Amino acid sequence: MTPEEIKSALGAGLLSFPVTHFDEDGKFAPESYKAHVEWLSGFDAPVLFAAGGTGEFFSLQPSEVPTIVAAAKEAAGKTAIVSGCGYGTEIAIEIAKSAEKAGADGILLLPHYLIDAPQAGLYAHIKAVCQSVGIGVMVYNRDNSVLQADTLMRLCDDCPNLIGFKDGTGDIGLVRQITARAGDRLMYLGGMPTAELFAEAYLGAGFTTYSSAVFNFVPALANEFYTALRSGDRATCDRLLRDFFYPFMDIRSRQKGYAVSAVKAGVRLQGFAAGKVRAPLTDLTKEEEAMMERLIGDHRR
Repeated sequence: MTPEEIKSALGAGLLSFPVTHFDEDGKFAPESYKAHVEWLSGFDAPVLFAAGGTGEFFSLQPSEVPTIVAAAKEAAGKTAIVSGCGYGTEIAIEIAKSAEKAGADGILLLPHYLIDAPQAGLYAHIKAVCQSVGIGVMVYNRDNSVLQADTLMRLCDDCPNLIGFKDGTGDIGLVRQITARAGDRLMYLGGMPTAELFAEAYLGAGFTTYSSAVFNFVPALANEFYTALRSGDRATCDRLLRDFFYPFMDIRSRQKGYAVSAVKAGVRLQGFAAGKVRAPLTDLTKEEEAMMERLIGDHRR
């Protein structure tokens, strides 16, 4: 896809990040992963993100990313695949190029590693990654990589293939400033953990879509919420928040890292051999998995 084509696809509906499947030895399990991606591609999601945040990008070797992207492309049919990318500039460029070669339709640039950086450094980092590939690039504003509006506008001027902005800060004032200034130059994606909890606020700030982690294991329910949100069906949104998303949030909040671990548990409970999470994350306890089973059981369709 051209950058403009992936930009259009990103704005066409709900998005999600398939978890990365591992075998009993902790190695990438391509067949199980492809079966899961193929299942997800049967639901309404125009773009899936391979090796992203929920896909444990932070625990993958850079050499694993193109292998995962290629497996996702093979299984996804007509669904577009965007690859996770990140770390310091040189590693990020290496990952971006390898993902493009493996068939990725776009790149999501996650925060760099650990060290805070000034705006000039973030500008140079993102520009270098954008210039290293021909496919579309989205930036993820989160943690130690938070672009201010002036910096983002400079990047929009200098990087034609910068086509998306994803926010995980929760700073509505900042994101509203960005949407007001950038307008339709960018596609805007909500990226808070369990994004449905914040979707109404982000919709008001000009974000028309978001990435749904729970789409991994209850895709029909995730689509129901998205459809209700976009149509202004507040009663359905409230019901689903009450009956599913707030109970899920309670499980997710029991330990740090459960925003990934609980999703992976949900995928396993739906019958896919997704395996365990990689350290430094930890899996749910048996008691917590039973809680997830009860929650999913009420919404399995």
